[in-house]
Amino acid sequence: MPCEGCMERDNKSTDATMEFLLLGFSELLCLRVLLFLIFFTVHLVTLAGNVMIFMAVVMEPSRSPMLSFLCWLSVIELCYTLVIVPKALLSLIVVDGTTISFIGCAAQMHLFVALGGAECFLLVAMSYDRYVAICQPLHYVAVMSEGFCLRLAVACCLGSFAVALGLTVAVFRLPFCRSHRINHFFCDVPAVLHLTCTRGYSPQLPLLAACVLLLLLPFLLILTSYVCIASALLHTTSSTGRGKAFSTCITHLAITLLHYGCATFMYIRPKSSYSPARDKMVSLVYTNITPLLYPLIYSLRNKEIKGVLRKMLRRKKIAQLN
Repeated sequence: MPCEGCMERDNKSTDATMEFLLLGFSELLCLRVLLFLIFFTVHLVTLAGNVMIFMAVVMEPSRSPMLSFLCWLSVIELCYTLVIVPKALLSLIVVDGTTISFIGCAAQMHLFVALGGAECFLLVAMSYDRYVAICQPLHYVAVMSEGFCLRLAVACCLGSFAVALGLTVAVFRLPFCRSHRINHFFCDVPAVLHLTCTRGYSPQLPLLAACVLLLLLPFLLILTSYVCIASALLHTTSSTGRGKAFSTCITHLAITLLHYGCATFMYIRPKSSYSPARDKMVSLVYTNITPLLYPLIYSLRNKEIKGVLRKMLRRKKIAQLN
């Protein structure tokens, strides 16, 4: 059903002077200070963890392909949190909500979708790295060369930015209601689509296409890689070799399930199931807690990362002694 007070878009309502009002957490008056302190602390720890991983990998002269992909993933997580979290923290301070321009809202949506999509594609690249390492170990060095890994990472970023651009343009070409009050703390796709005045499911088609390209297709590719890996491990007679191969995949599997589980819950659903209050809380966890868990999973489960971090701390101690 169309919303009340709908209007067809005209020149005045679509230029750069149009603004949206992000309501944020205006209904949580009693919990504002507590939530701000919690998520500000989480934000700082997330930034510190990703910066530490990035610096540790960059300072390592001989990096494996998996370390290179983890470095790219840390950079994406840093940008991802900086795009969303400061606005979320501001919404916990300002009582009446914060305004964001038409261009600013579109830019925030584009960056959010593009960075999330780049992470999906990088997870595919990491699953391919595990597939080559376990299923084709003799060809690993030749296939996963430094130049190929760099081209793969750049292709992941460019592909996701192209899909995100198409989705953002499609969303912001739709007619909006007279009320430009977004019941969210950032310009999330479902929250902005909720303001459109079009009937039926046509506004959902760009989001559905983006979900197929950024979520479903990468997930199927990851699933295919792990089916091949599982098949190869079943033919491995050594239990030690099987356990070692599985331990190299567990970190990637944990991150994949966490990322795709949250993203699927948020975006693959009909418009009728949209609930602003529930979505805001889920998004708050999705954009704050999950980026915090990624560096923790890297550092606790990945032996290469632990080794690189120990080297970095050792070099720091030596520098302090000198």
